[in-house]
Amino acid sequence: MKFTILLEILFDLLAKRKLTAAYLAEKYEISQRTVYRYIDLLSMSVPIYIKRGRNGGICISDNYKLPVGFMTKEEYASAIEALEAMYSQLPEERFLAAKRKLSAQTKSETRELVLSGEIGTILVDGGAWGDTRAFSDKLRLVEECIQNRLVLEIEYHSRAGEKTHRKIEPHVLVFKQSVWYVYAFCHKQRAFRLFRLGRIFSALNTEERFQKRPFKREDIPLNYWTSEKSVDVQFEIHTDAFADAQDWLGVENMRFLNDKWYAEVTLPDDEALVRKIVGLGAGIKVLSPQSLQTRVAQAAQAVYLLY
Repeated sequence: MKFTILLEILFDLLAKRKLTAAYLAEKYEISQRTVYRYIDLLSMSVPIYIKRGRNGGICISDNYKLPVGFMTKEEYASAIEALEAMYSQLPEERFLAAKRKLSAQTKSETRELVLSGEIGTILVDGGAWGDTRAFSDKLRLVEECIQNRLVLEIEYHSRAGEKTHRKIEPHVLVFKQSVWYVYAFCHKQRAFRLFRLGRIFSALNTEERFQKRPFKREDIPLNYWTSEKSVDVQFEIHTDAFADAQDWLGVENMRFLNDKWYAEVTLPDDEALVRKIVGLGAGIKVLSPQSLQTRVAQAAQAVYLLY
């Protein structure tokens, strides 16, 4: 019974996006305390949060949909079978509705998903790993709010792991070094900020409209991705790492000499640089500076000692 109510609450939230504890308690004939306990369980894997104050309630992120693989085929079959048994004992419409939704979900997961989303003329394919639809839906939601000038309420996780709720006015999407960001006016900080989409845990369209604030391209802190220090680096690149190095460094910085590829670039001097070089393995070699060679060698040794 508990499992069925949890699923029903999830489907209710997916359909209406915001509900009150009083509504759920009355519908499922349970206490509000039990409702909040169920919400705590759901929030461990689903972007659900409680909005306090006037017009508050239990909310689910607008960009969330049931992910592929939410349950195995066997688990779907067991849940549908259990709902059929419940309906035979207690013929209520809610059991049939839950069965229809579960059946539709399992059928949708049998279709092959090649392209994860489309935004205007941009095709977004997250690859074969992870929940690509969730990210595509998030990207689409942000773009729609930019076009329609709608305020987003987000739960944002900082690099240090701090979680904050804030309202933002999204103005432009930024794609930099294979990462998506949104440049938005933050109500909490009363200033424009860059938010990494991958750190937005949940996003709710508030339906509040905003007036676009003036800004110039130069206002967007593109050095946000770099450290204060930079370093001039020379690389020797093997053929098997050429494609990855070209994507990272840019074809304009590559040159072919004496049957080998080389690159000379200025890069941010931080630990992310070392991790990137180590990640390319034996396909790339730092020719200079020696200080970077030493740091890469130490990092590679640390990885080796793990195994």
